[in-house]
Amino acid sequence: MPSFVLASASPARLATLRSAGLDPVVVVSGVDESVMDGLPPADLAVGLAELKCRAVLDCPEVPTGALVLGCDSVLELDGRALGKPSSPEEAVERWRAMRGRSGVLRTGHCLRDTSTGQERSVTASTTVHFAAPDDEEVAAYVARGEPLHVAGAFTVDGLGGAFVRGVEGDHHNVVGVSLPVLREMVVELGHRWTDLWAPPR
Repeated sequence: MPSFVLASASPARLATLRSAGLDPVVVVSGVDESVMDGLPPADLAVGLAELKCRAVLDCPEVPTGALVLGCDSVLELDGRALGKPSSPEEAVERWRAMRGRSGVLRTGHCLRDTSTGQERSVTASTTVHFAAPDDEEVAAYVARGEPLHVAGAFTVDGLGGAFVRGVEGDHHNVVGVSLPVLREMVVELGHRWTDLWAPPR
């Protein structure tokens, strides 16, 4: 059974993978994401995922023969890629633009099999329909800090869940990693998904 490495600092991605039976080793890439600025949203998401995955391949914490996953998410709204807001003020402006509308959450996935050097890259997309919180609700949400730490300034698995009317597509993709897409990538690299499950406790 190959070890599984998550090249991301996202607690939500880690929790999603653990709930799906995996027990990833977390190795944070620390890449400069600004080098990808200017790309279309789907290309940006997968480009950042590839950057993160490849940045950790030579780290001593990565076990020999491991599968290494890099992920990155952006919200596409009006053709623009929106990552994490840089300030509370920007988060408020984002929500004023998003509320009552729909956007597409793009999550790039890059999976490398370090035993063979094979790699797969995919962008998964999920449409998100936002509720219309009023100005006071937006201010209270931003004041709690959650929107500042996530792509698109919202979550579906935290405080922001009440401000999302629904999603079209994989719910896990909005959290940060599409489990069906990841399973297909694992299979394409010659492994069985269920072999990655951690032993029962």
